[in-house]
Amino acid sequence: MTTRERVAQLLRLFPRIYPGAHCELTFKNPLQLLVATILSAQCTDKRVNLVTPALFAKYRTAKDYAAAAPAELEKAIQSTGFFRNKAKSIRAAAAKISQDYGGQVPDTMEQLHGLPGVGRKTANVVLGNAFHKNEGVVVDTHVARLSQRLRLTRQVDPEKIEADLMKLVPREHWTDWSHWLIWHGRRRCFARKPDCRQCEIVRLCPSGKVFIRTGQAREPSDPNLPGAG
Repeated sequence: MTTRERVAQLLRLFPRIYPGAHCELTFKNPLQLLVATILSAQCTDKRVNLVTPALFAKYRTAKDYAAAAPAELEKAIQSTGFFRNKAKSIRAAAAKISQDYGGQVPDTMEQLHGLPGVGRKTANVVLGNAFHKNEGVVVDTHVARLSQRLRLTRQVDPEKIEADLMKLVPREHWTDWSHWLIWHGRRRCFARKPDCRQCEIVRLCPSGKVFIRTGQAREPSDPNLPGAG
């Protein structure tokens, strides 16, 4: 089976396995999603969702965030980790949104990526989920891990992984593809002990057969793994 054939079968299976797959960050508008996504770096969505209700109640506009006292904002988001850098990014991005875009989060990759502290991954999350625009594929740790295990890429750099996925997956599925892999990574294809025996897509996964046989979740970069190199 070729890689494209495997992707085509996964595109038929994933909607049945995860019909309700969606971004698991809680938000009501693009600004809230932008802030939540910045907070999600090196932090779980569950933790971010515990922090954001009070945060969103206090800071309602880009101007509010831009004018926030650094110490107060840092305290509000402290439990998400790396809170000083995150507060700095939120305030700087909000200031640019307020000054250059009339307080409205921009809806293009170029403009979003141009905001302080906003990388391509964050821009893809906002574009795909707040604006329903498929401009790229969100590559987080789950998407990277599963893309490698499914032999859809041999890259380790997120942007190179994204480039490989964009060639394989039809554009209309880019946002959903990220959701499906993230959901599968959180619910079945764990980093250390993937649940291959119960996995709904194991017959399409070159790594699963090896994991079941060896009992070890060795990654594609492992020289002892068939097909590595």
